[in-house]
Parts: sequence; structure tokens; C-alpha cells
Amino acid sequence: MNQLYQAMHRIYDAQRFPLGGDDEVMSSTLQQFSKVIDELSSCHAVLSTQLADAMMFPITQFKERDLKEILTLKEVFQIASNDHDAAINRYSRLSKKRENDKVKYEVTEDVYTSRKKQHQTMMHYFCALNTLQYKKKIALLEPLLGYMQAQISFFKMGSENLNEQLEEFLANIGTSVQNVRREMDSDIETMQQTIEDLEVASDPLYVPDPDPTKFPVNRNLTRKAGYLNARNKTGLVSSTWDRQFYFTQGGNLMSQARGDVAGGLAMDIDNCSVMAVDCEDRRYCFQITSFDGKKSSILQAESKKDHEEWICTINNISKQIYLSENPEETAARVNQSALEAVTPSPSFQQRHESLRPAAGQSRPPTARTSSSGSLGSESTNLAALSLDSLVAPDTPIQFDIISPVCEDQPGQAKAFGQGGGNVFYSFGKEIWHLKIYNTPCSVIDSILHQLFIVRFLGSMEVKSDDHPDVVYETMRQILAARAIHNIFRMTESHLLVTCDCLKLIDPQTQVTRLTFPLPCVVLYATHQENKRLFGFVLRTSSGRSESNLSSVCYIFESNNEGEKICDSVGLAKQIALHAELDRRASEKQKEIERVKEKQQKELNKQKQIEKDLEEQSRLIAASSRPNQASSEGQFVVLSSSQSEESDLGEGGKKRESEA
Repeated sequence: MNQLYQAMHRIYDAQRFPLGGDDEVMSSTLQQFSKVIDELSSCHAVLSTQLADAMMFPITQFKERDLKEILTLKEVFQIASNDHDAAINRYSRLSKKRENDKVKYEVTEDVYTSRKKQHQTMMHYFCALNTLQYKKKIALLEPLLGYMQAQISFFKMGSENLNEQLEEFLANIGTSVQNVRREMDSDIETMQQTIEDLEVASDPLYVPDPDPTKFPVNRNLTRKAGYLNARNKTGLVSSTWDRQFYFTQGGNLMSQARGDVAGGLAMDIDNCSVMAVDCEDRRYCFQITSFDGKKSSILQAESKKDHEEWICTINNISKQIYLSENPEETAARVNQSALEAVTPSPSFQQRHESLRPAAGQSRPPTARTSSSGSLGSESTNLAALSLDSLVAPDTPIQFDIISPVCEDQPGQAKAFGQGGGNVFYSFGKEIWHLKIYNTPCSVIDSILHQLFIVRFLGSMEVKSDDHPDVVYETMRQILAARAIHNIFRMTESHLLVTCDCLKLIDPQTQVTRLTFPLPCVVLYATHQENKRLFGFVLRTSSGRSESNLSSVCYIFESNNEGEKICDSVGLAKQIALHAELDRRASEKQKEIERVKEKQQKELNKQKQIEKDLEEQSRLIAASSRPNQASSEGQFVVLSSSQSEESDLGEGGKKRESEA
């Protein structure tokens, strides 16, 4: 495909190229195309636009989209396989003696999810491989067809070059391409239906330990194949467990590691002995010993059903039942002995307990009862924080950023959130109002500016925002939904962390895509194992009601910087908190100063009033002296108007003095 892509580039640049192929039909078709192209070997400079649309586009799409999709599916399938192996290893390490229902449920759920994911990814990968066979033909023929059509439409060769035979040839090629496309669409529909049917039929098989009532044990087998964990001793007391594919072939047990072309002999199981054993606190283990007793192997099955079937099958083969005419009927007659082989050999402590007197047997049940009660209470406490209390089922997931892209311009009001504006901004005077806190505050000059490259995985509404499990469960659901719905495309952005908000910025246009106010970010965490994944919960008010709060969890993928981003967000929140405390202390100090200033004004006003009263008293005392002189023989003659004015003045002074 790279060679064809380069050849098409040579056509686009120089208007001539070599043609050829391996298929006979394609080779003859390309040879006929080559003859016609030789006849039209003139100046093609003006055809560049038509060639780019009709010839370069299909082959470029096939090279950059279809082949890249196959490679991506291959990587996803490899990741799903590795996750499944890891889940199986964790499941295999479950303790047989110290069984924990919660741990067992989590590990079983992990195996179920990883196995289902692997199966679905595998089916989609095989479907894409089958579809690629059709797309390959289309990618080979369609560019050439577009090239010829561009030549015909431009030159209008007429009857001299574009005869009826050539038009018929091109029509046949076009019909062939359409037939291939219809055949591909039909095959895709068939494969999609097959995938759906297989998903429905295979759903019970994803559970590592199926219900024995639904899947009964077949004790009459003489052939079996499947994955087992083999114990390999690495020292006197140390050992490792390797997972390999085992299958029986006649009287031999064969094993095949991943990547091997064929299987190899693991053990001769003719006349061997097999029995269930307890080994390193692992469940479903059994031991195979050769007929001479010189070689033995300890294997571990995935489930109780496989455990019993492997023991029964090896028992049947060791008795050489597979050589009989009807192996299943013969195996049915020895079924009783196979059942006895399934029973584990009792340990020394169990044999010691069985030898105790009957009077001492009343205490162990009491101890077991109390321990079961404590385990029940512990499981009840652990189940208090259920998944349904974190994320509601059937919650829609948003896989892309759909908010309008706009720059922060002065005087522009922006609404953020889902279902209406939850946080409002007014950038003209640098004032923003958070409805969730119902208090206006000034945007501080951010002293923290850190930029990270992130890819948006998805977001969904959550029911709780007070525990990191909310982020972990949201990550799990979003990643599972992406794998199920075959969504691999992610939007890359720059995450700017400041002391007042988090911003998602377009790396090409430097336009702000989304703004998350820092006070609304109430929870943030990284994935416990994959440190590239991180998320945060944003709490906003739904609609116009300030009391109706909703929480949305946003999940991102970074370049191994999840912990750094969370540390940066925590630092920003601390800086914002200290700035808010300083602002409140400053406002409190200003309020105290205003109260003191007000008290000083009141005190000055009171002093002024007292001063006025003293002045008035002094004037009244001075005005009373002439009256005393007239009483001693000195008289002052006043007119009627002056006497009235003096009376009014004295009355006013009396009223002022009384006041």
C-alpha cells in the first residue's frame, strides 16, 4: 500500500507511473489502464485539482484511516488480552482458605469484564480484517477509476480516443467496484449479526467460575483442551506459576505457550495417577504423577467445573479408555472412581480434627459461627459504598467536548455547565459570580500557571462527590463504554491550571474550549494503577435553582502526568484558599476601620453640640445683665417692634437652652 501511495504521488506530480499487480484479473485490468494512459500522456498540470479529489482522496483514506484503524484494533486487542491475563492471574491467586466474598466478587467481576472486552475486541478486530479485504480491492481500483474519469472529463477525447469500447471498459470497472462494495456491506451486516448472536450466547462464558447447575460437569470426556496454570519450582521453597494452553492428544498431555507455532509434550498420562491437592493456598489444583512415579506436575484450573473435568478426563485417559470403540460409555462405567479422585486429600490438621472426641466438637462450630458473623458485618460495612450510590446506571456518557469554542472577550457573559448556565462571568470588570456559593468575588491575579497536554476521554453525571471511588468507577465505565462502542478517537487539549480556574485550550488556535471554576472542583484523583488517567468532579447548580446541585465527573488521559496535575490542582486550591482568607481578613479590617471612623464622627458631632450649647449659655448670661441694671434705676426705652423682637429672641434662646 505504501508503494501504491508513492506511485499515486508520482502521478499527481509528474502524470506518469508504472502499473502492475499480482492478481491476474487485476494485472490485465491495470495493463489495459496503462495502454490508455500512454495514449493520454500530454500535459496534465491543469488536472491537479481533479486528481487530488478523484484519485488521491480514496488511497489516502485507505492508507491513513483504514490501515491505521487495523493497527489500532490490533493494539487494543493486545491490551485486552494482557488485561485478561492479568485478571486471570489475580483470580487464580484467590485464597482457598481465607475466602472473602467481596474480593472474590471483585476479582470475578474483573475477569468477566476483561474476558468480555477481549472477546468483543477480538470479534471487531476480525471483522475489520475481513472488511479490509474488500477495501483493499476498492482502494486499488477506485483511484485508477477516478484518474480515468478525470482525464475523460477534461480532454473530451471524443471518438478518436474515448471510443465505445473504452467507455464500456470503464463502466464494467465501475460496476465491479460497486459489486465489491455491495458484497462488502452484505458481509459486514452478516458479521455484525454474528457478533451480536455470539455476544448473547457467550455472555455466561465470561464468568470464570460458572454456576454448576447451569453448566454441569461432564465426567465422560476422553479429550480436553484449555488454559491451566502450571507450577514451576525455582528453589527449595519458592515457585512460580505460568499460564499455558494444555490439550490431550491420545495418551499424551501437550502444552503450548503463547507465540509458539505448535504444542510440545508435557507428560505421558497413560497409566498415570491424578488427584486434587492443596498447593500454596490456591484453589482448584490437581497433581498428575507418571506411572513410574518419577515425574509429577501440579496444575491449576480456572473453575471448579474445569477442575473436575480435567481430573475425570485424565483418569479416563490413564485407564486407556480412549482406545476403546465407544470411549464415552466406557468412561461412564468408571465414573465413580473419577468422582473419588476429585475429592481433595485431607490435610494433617483436618485428620487431627477428625480424631478428636465428640465432646470437643461443640467448640469449633461456635468459633466458625462467630467468625462468619464478623465477616458478615464486615461485608455489610464494605458494601455500604455501593456502585449504584456513586454512578447511577444508564447514565449517558459524553465522549467529546461539545461546548461552543469562543474567546474570552471583555464584556462578554459566558454560561458554563449542563442544562443551562450554572456559573456566570462578567469579564469587563473582572468580576465573576458563582451561583453555587452565592457570593461575588474578584478574580485574583493568578500566581500559578501550569500547562499540561491532556486528551478528553469522557464525562458523566455522578450521584456522589465525596469519595475517590466516584472517579475510579467513572473511569471504569467510560473506558468500558469506549471499548464496547469502538470509540478510539480522543480530543487533545492543553489544560491550564491557575489559582482561579482550569481551562481547556485548543492547541492549534489557542482558543479556550471549556473553563472550570476552581471553587467548583470538589474532588480530583488519579487512577490507582494507570497514572496516566486522572479525573475531577465539578459541582454546579442545575438550571436556575441554586439549591438543586449536580455533579459531573470529567476523565482525561495525560502523558504520565496524572499525579502532577492533581498536585497542581491541589496547590492552586490552597493558594486560592489563602487568597480568599486574606481577602476576608482585609475586608474585616476595613469594616473595623469604617466602624472606628463612624464612631469618631459621632464623637466629633457630640463635641460640636456640647460646644454650641456652651456658646448659647454664655450668650444668655450676657443678655441677662442689662435687665439687672434697669432694675437699679437705669431704664432703656425700646420701641414696640424692638420689644417684640427681643421677646422672640429670648423665647428662642429659652427653647434652645431647654433643648
